[in-house]
Amino acid sequence: MHDLLIVGAGPYGLSIAAHAAASGLDVRVFGRPMASWRDHMPRGMFLKSEPWASDLSDPGARYGLAAYCAREGLRAEHGVPLPVEHFAAYGLWFAEQAAPPVDERLIRSVRPLTDGFAVTTADGETCHGRTVALAVGVMPFVEIPSLVRNLGPDHVSHSSHHADLGPLRDKDVTVLGAGQAALETAALLAEQGTRVRVLARAPQVRWNTLPPALRRPWWQSARAPHSGLGCGWRNWFYAERPGLFRLLPEPTRARVCATALGPAGAWWVRDRVEAGPCGTPTAAGAARSAAAIEIVTGHRLTGARRHDGQVLLSTHGPDGAAVFETDHVLAATGFRALTHRIDVLDLDVRDTLRQLADGAPYVDTAFETSLPGLFVAGLPTASSFGPAMRFVQGAGFTAARLVAGVRRRVRRPGAVPVARGAGAAAPVSYESGAPGR
Repeated sequence: MHDLLIVGAGPYGLSIAAHAAASGLDVRVFGRPMASWRDHMPRGMFLKSEPWASDLSDPGARYGLAAYCAREGLRAEHGVPLPVEHFAAYGLWFAEQAAPPVDERLIRSVRPLTDGFAVTTADGETCHGRTVALAVGVMPFVEIPSLVRNLGPDHVSHSSHHADLGPLRDKDVTVLGAGQAALETAALLAEQGTRVRVLARAPQVRWNTLPPALRRPWWQSARAPHSGLGCGWRNWFYAERPGLFRLLPEPTRARVCATALGPAGAWWVRDRVEAGPCGTPTAAGAARSAAAIEIVTGHRLTGARRHDGQVLLSTHGPDGAAVFETDHVLAATGFRALTHRIDVLDLDVRDTLRQLADGAPYVDTAFETSLPGLFVAGLPTASSFGPAMRFVQGAGFTAARLVAGVRRRVRRPGAVPVARGAGAAAPVSYESGAPGR
């Protein structure tokens, strides 16, 4: 029986695997490495986070993004967006260097046993582990507004469903949302010749500004320090002190997670969305640009129906009711980490897990759920540890804390180094449960 079975091989799963292997745990990892980044983002997208805030975590901090980019001759500079495909390739390199071998089979079910857990692969093999870490990424938590959810796959999809936007080239597409996914997807659609509009309930589109220089006068840094989630002391607290964030009252944590770092577009995509016929930004509202993007803000969706092969979207805006006719609705409406959506768990197991008021699973200070030995990482823990858990930024803290919890659960004191070749990281102690960054 393995000490730890990890379900998921994205940034969190691979980081947990690297820490677990370096600590001497008998660990096995399942999942397609970096699947969300490789399979659910169209070519041409960029990483919104700064490169220096996008490291997967290994105990010796030897396999960061900068090390990979230097090896490959790629730019990894502050204020320079990194192509998503480069980040995905970095994750694959990290898996080879810092983590145990990954079994790329998908997991069909995770079932508790009297002495641990049974994890069954899609092709029917069952493995047993004393503990399980669910690092299932974001795809189980896709959120599509209920008003359009039942239009059918020909007429509605989520932004994460498109590794290739080509099939939408000759359609009229309405993108729901005003965040980075909505705006960058709209830009990519327009640039391939698609007729596209962005429909948002927000009164205006918000844009992040060009970040200040990484090195700047001390008084500027003291006023608004850099962090992996942006400048400012509040963002710094979310990024650097997730353990303290968890000490806040649950209603406060829920409010912060619902409102902090709200929808906004990156500075480097703004010109691609807003440029007018002469290359100058247009006013907010229903204005058509040279890139053929119509921006419609302040409109709340009130209904949706199919008619003659198209979709009629009913809205209510500043000037009253309006109807938009479109071929396809692309919901760039994010993800909602509800416990009942963790579909690798049987329904009866999901129903017995303790939940927070917002429907996310309860986890303790070591990311362990109310089911002993079952750990959760990533997006579902944002309501407990803060907004950093929605980004790669949180992987280091999570990996160190979670592995410390696993070690306590399986009663394996002391760190034992695991050879990974010439570049193996030095052993580290996990007894304190201290953050890994």
